[in-house]
Amino acid sequence: MPARLLVTSAGTGGSNNLMRSLRAGNRALFIAGCHDDQFVLRNSLAQRNYLTPTTGRPGWARSIRHVVDAERIDLIISTTDADVAALSRARAVLGRRLFLPRPAVLDTCQDKYRLVAVLRAHGVSAPVTYPVGGLTGLDRLFHRLRDHPLVWCRTRTGAGAMAAVPVRTPEQARGWIEYWRDMRGVPVTDFTLSEYLPGRDFSAQSVWKDGRLVLVKTYERLSYLGTGSQASQVSSVAALARTIREPRVVDTCVRAIRLLDPRASGVFGVDLKENRDGNPCVTEINAGRFSSATNLFDLVGKYNMAATYVRVALGGSVLVRDEYDVSEDRYMLRDVDCLPRIFDVGEFFQGIADIRGPIPQVAAHNETGGKGEGRWDTLGSSRRSEREGPTSGSRRRPRARERARYSGSSSRS
Repeated sequence: MPARLLVTSAGTGGSNNLMRSLRAGNRALFIAGCHDDQFVLRNSLAQRNYLTPTTGRPGWARSIRHVVDAERIDLIISTTDADVAALSRARAVLGRRLFLPRPAVLDTCQDKYRLVAVLRAHGVSAPVTYPVGGLTGLDRLFHRLRDHPLVWCRTRTGAGAMAAVPVRTPEQARGWIEYWRDMRGVPVTDFTLSEYLPGRDFSAQSVWKDGRLVLVKTYERLSYLGTGSQASQVSSVAALARTIREPRVVDTCVRAIRLLDPRASGVFGVDLKENRDGNPCVTEINAGRFSSATNLFDLVGKYNMAATYVRVALGGSVLVRDEYDVSEDRYMLRDVDCLPRIFDVGEFFQGIADIRGPIPQVAAHNETGGKGEGRWDTLGSSRRSEREGPTSGSRRRPRARERARYSGSSSRS
């Protein structure tokens, strides 16, 4: 019998992306959805939807158990840290319907400073980071970070680079923290200061069972959504990303997860960024939930990660010949009010006329619909490839200046 699933925070972009991935892996799945916001829930792609109390509040776990019983749910899956924390606290009520990392692992991963401190103490690459104890101590922390021209100021919790910004001076950090304290109610002690990581930005997602790595995939963020409205100019949500082969990224992720739990189970999403020496450093681990960009891990390569997770969670057999599933140079484009789209590098520029240089002669249409003389060349056309060589043809990668059009910056930590 096909599995019956419950996806929390249904109706959000992340949950809908997850549902698309799950159905691509197995169209016979039954998927129910729940959310505490009736307007967001209206956008859910689930077959049945349930409005619940606010996540984590009294009555929430009881409402989730009601859906589990009414729909005969086999497995509950989440895409947010808040839902993961609430589900973890309700393990006694929801029992075997959960496939989550241990509570202690979740607690560590949801506190970014605590996570980085644990990793660095055991030799896993992570940025030098200090907790902010008070505004008067900022000068002392900047002195400790004096070898770094930029300092990354952010909160210990949260997603999407919330309250994160690069700063150069204690005065800039002080003003930023005071604003979030006075206008958003964020305590000063929720902030950290760390070295700014200027290099490439990676994401890795993996599935584990009893300490065994089942499957892992990686991509690189090339630009970000919402950069124009964020002081940091970056986000964990990529507007343009591409799949890559980076064994050193996988090695760092595996070391980090095994350090946290030698018997790790569940899904782990790891964000990493290169330091000035080019070494990938773990900046955060999203344990127990799927990334909102999970389609790039599910619809590319030999194995659908979301579908694999379901089979592993429910005790099914999974035959994966190589845990590191790589399909290089597949690109994902995302934007507000648009479905994520995935392209092979060879089809990314098809149908696009390049008029940045000398303008090509364009085939004109007359009033009767016939074509006049001329020729229309696109970036992906075979004629252009033959004329200019492989760098302009079907295997052409976006150049740095093309990627930069999506974002004013490509640095994140």
